[in-house]
Amino acid sequence: MASKYNLDFGTKIVDWLMKQGPGWSEENLHAIRSGEGDFFSRGFRGRIKLHNIENRNIPGRHGDIPVRIYQASDKQNATLIVFYHGGGFTIGGLEMYDHICRKVAQDSDAVVVSVDYRLAPEHKYPIPVEDCYDALLWCSDNAESLNANPEKLFVMGDSAGGNLSAVATLLARDNGAVPIAGQVLIYPAVDAVNEERPSRLEFKDAPILPEEAMEFFIDMYCDEEERRKEPTLSPLLAEHHRELPPALILVAEYDPLRDEGIAYAEKLRADGVHAEDICYPRMVHGFISVGGFTPGAKRAYADIQRFIKQQT
Repeated sequence: MASKYNLDFGTKIVDWLMKQGPGWSEENLHAIRSGEGDFFSRGFRGRIKLHNIENRNIPGRHGDIPVRIYQASDKQNATLIVFYHGGGFTIGGLEMYDHICRKVAQDSDAVVVSVDYRLAPEHKYPIPVEDCYDALLWCSDNAESLNANPEKLFVMGDSAGGNLSAVATLLARDNGAVPIAGQVLIYPAVDAVNEERPSRLEFKDAPILPEEAMEFFIDMYCDEEERRKEPTLSPLLAEHHRELPPALILVAEYDPLRDEGIAYAEKLRADGVHAEDICYPRMVHGFISVGGFTPGAKRAYADIQRFIKQQT
């Protein structure tokens, strides 16, 4: 391990486990997906007990979208959080993010709807975007039946899910259909065009998300380079960011995506949007997934809880 990565013990374990995998290629995707459910959730599943957890299929323009609904309690008018998982648009799903959604629901006494959007390369851009936006509309329309308040609606996601959260928020603004109380973007990928940011260059060999993985993800998601400039793929490049909801943007010190997350917060602030960005020292991409094994994740969950409380 390069000396510049002063990792904590939990992150070292995760990085070592990922290096034992089959490697990033389209041929290996089935093997990667088949084992991902247990990868992060094995040590967390079942530890956090909630009032109710339900799997459901909801309608979307491309067909039904699987979701998992987490209800922390039986109270009415709860905060509603629409969660989009990470995984480079190619992996990830309900099981891989089960422990995160349980934790977020418990911390904020909220209803969390985890969206199992269609994945690339079978379903390339913009199909995942459309699944996520359709799910957002459904959640808003059905909030009361979920014991949630549609006026306390948040979007949240990490990495690719952070991208989809930012994009869904832009679409909601542009279409005037859904009021969003806040957006939580966790080490989001928001610029698929500029590969020369300092963090991209410095951390090409970063743990968890090396350059080869980043190139694989974007090639699988969108192989038309000109389309990568579209704001529904690169939300940082949107014409403007005015009239968007408050944002909390969390980034990691040793993450190649660090600088574009910070740049997105700066863009929001320049357009008059309340945006808070926090960089977690010694953390790498994906750190929130290791939960209690790393102090950075504990702080991040506390910051998310604080932000949601402030907006409600």
